[in-house]
Amino acid sequence: MAEGTVTLTVAQAIVRFLESQFIEIDGTEYRLCGGGFGIFGHGNVTCLGEALADVKDTLPLYRGQNEQGMGFAAAGYAKAWLRRRFMFCTASAGPGTANLLTSAALAHANRLPVLMLCGDAYLTRLPDPVLQQVEHFGNPAFGLNDAFKAVSRYWDRITHPAQVIQSLPAAVGTMLDPADCGPAFIALPQDTQGWTYDYPVQLFERRVHHIRSQPADSSEIASAAALLKSSKRPMIIAGGGVQYGDAVAELTEFAECARIPVVETIAGRANLLNDHPLNIGPIGVTGSDSANSIAERADLVLAVGTRLQDFTTGSWTAFAKDAKFVG
Repeated sequence: MAEGTVTLTVAQAIVRFLESQFIEIDGTEYRLCGGGFGIFGHGNVTCLGEALADVKDTLPLYRGQNEQGMGFAAAGYAKAWLRRRFMFCTASAGPGTANLLTSAALAHANRLPVLMLCGDAYLTRLPDPVLQQVEHFGNPAFGLNDAFKAVSRYWDRITHPAQVIQSLPAAVGTMLDPADCGPAFIALPQDTQGWTYDYPVQLFERRVHHIRSQPADSSEIASAAALLKSSKRPMIIAGGGVQYGDAVAELTEFAECARIPVVETIAGRANLLNDHPLNIGPIGVTGSDSANSIAERADLVLAVGTRLQDFTTGSWTAFAKDAKFVG
C-alpha cells in the first residue's frame, strides 16, 4: 500500500465515501446521505451488504418490502429535504433492480436526487449465466441496468476499482445540481464489488457541501420588469423550484407588492398558504377552475421555479394565444 492510501474493496470505498459527505443547511451540518433502503440477493449482499453492516449507526439501512416502494420512499425523503439530502437504494441483480425502474423514472421526471447502487452481472462473465442474470445473449455488454440510462441524470458501471474515485464525486455533484439534479445510478458487478484498491485518503476526507444559488441576470430582470410594467393581466405560476430555492418568502412579498395572482403547479403546492388572497389554486389538467380561468385571460405569465410541463400547460392550451412568458 502506497503512502497516503488505504486499501479497501469497491463496496467499502463507496460506503466510506458516503459517510464522509455532509451538507450545511441554515448553519447546521447534516450527513448528506440519510441512509438507505435495501433488499438483498445476488449481486449486492456479499460485498455491499457486508460493508453497510459495519456502518449501520452512521448510514442506517431500512429493509424494503418492494424495490419500487423503496425508490418512492427515497424520492419522498429527497423532496422533504428540499433536494438537499438523499438516500440510496440497493437491489439485487436482475428482477430486483428491474423493480426500481418506475421509481427511478419518477425521481428523474421530478428532478429528485436518489442514489441507486444495484448489482450487476460478473464483469469477468464467469460464471455465466448466474441466477437471475438478465442479459442480452447477442450483446453481453448490454444488460438490464442499461435500461436506467433513460431515467438517470448520472449513470455509470464500475468496471475497475479506480473508477470510484471519479464516479462517486460526479454522482453527488449531479444530485446536488439545482438545475439538473435527479437520480444517480451506479451498476456494481458482483465481482468488482469485492476487488481491492489502494484509494487516496483524500477521497474519504470530511467534506461539507453548500448548494450555490445562481443570481439572475440583470438584463433579464430589466426585460421582465418592462414586460410586467406594460401588462394589464399578469399572472405568476409558482412551481417546486420556489421551495427548493428557499424563495417562498420572496415570492410572497413580490406577489403582494405587485398585487399579482399566483397559481401553483403540483410540485409548487403551498408556496402560498391556501387561504392567502392571492393564491388562486392549482393550474393545469388537474387544476382548479379559478386558476385555469385566470390563465386563459392572462397577458403575461411569470413562470417561477417551474419548467412548464404538460400537466401545467394542458399541452399549451391553458393560455391565451397572445400571452407573453417570462421564466
